[in-house]
Amino acid sequence: MRIRLAIFLGIVVCAVCATNGARGQRASGMLEFSARITPTAARPEPVRQFTFYVLTKSYAEIVKEVEAQNTVIPRDKFIEGLKLSPELKEWLHAHDVFDLTMPEIDRVITPDDILHVPEFLLAYQRSNSGGVTAGIPKPKYADADKTAHPDRYNKQVQEYHAALKKFIQSNPSTVSGIELELMGVSPQQQWAQIQAEHRRRVLRLAPEFAQTKYLAGKADTDLDGRGSLAGLAPGEYWVSTLNLDANAGDTRLGWDAAVTIRAGQTTQVDLTNLNAVDTHASAP
Repeated sequence: MRIRLAIFLGIVVCAVCATNGARGQRASGMLEFSARITPTAARPEPVRQFTFYVLTKSYAEIVKEVEAQNTVIPRDKFIEGLKLSPELKEWLHAHDVFDLTMPEIDRVITPDDILHVPEFLLAYQRSNSGGVTAGIPKPKYADADKTAHPDRYNKQVQEYHAALKKFIQSNPSTVSGIELELMGVSPQQQWAQIQAEHRRRVLRLAPEFAQTKYLAGKADTDLDGRGSLAGLAPGEYWVSTLNLDANAGDTRLGWDAAVTIRAGQTTQVDLTNLNAVDTHASAP
């Protein structure tokens, strides 16, 4: 009697498992996709033997998440770490400018800035030295008087600054060319290097982060550019190439295409130039 009961219970359990398994299969969906690239003035070509990743979050949003976790040094903190005069640091804090060598910098730097910031004053003096600028005031103070005769020194400095400010206001063209003398103190190259290193770090970390946290599955395309992935729970997904390019002729494309998977259904997606990102055109 006990043996019969055990057999009966085993049959019931197996039947329940089979029923649940069937329900699980019916509850999942399938994704079928084809990927083709159309080069300029050419026919569409299938993306052959290329790995596509099905993510539970847009790869673009994943990149933003990685950027938020790997923040670049704040601008103000970067300025404070520069080996510049306090006056130039103050000027940089107040202006959205790092490239002091751009040709338009003479439109940003005022006569007061030249007199207040030592680097600007020195650059202006150098760019107008050698007798190339007629009538420019010459400083009469000497550094030795700064400690030996401070009153005379301060008076002569003030007189020079007043005369120089008046001269610059009357001759604004003399500021042109100052950028050539500011190459040694311009923080643009250092800031650009920090930004580039940050971008490289994000590009390196984002694909691994996407596959570790948001990967639902992946599939390789066949020689016709077709791929499929079964067993996906109903919901929103993104078919992505991560940070990789698919090439055809003169065209390089990547995808981050949204798809909706429904229970018991097969979702078909065509990946083409229309729903792709031209990585060649958008690359920095």
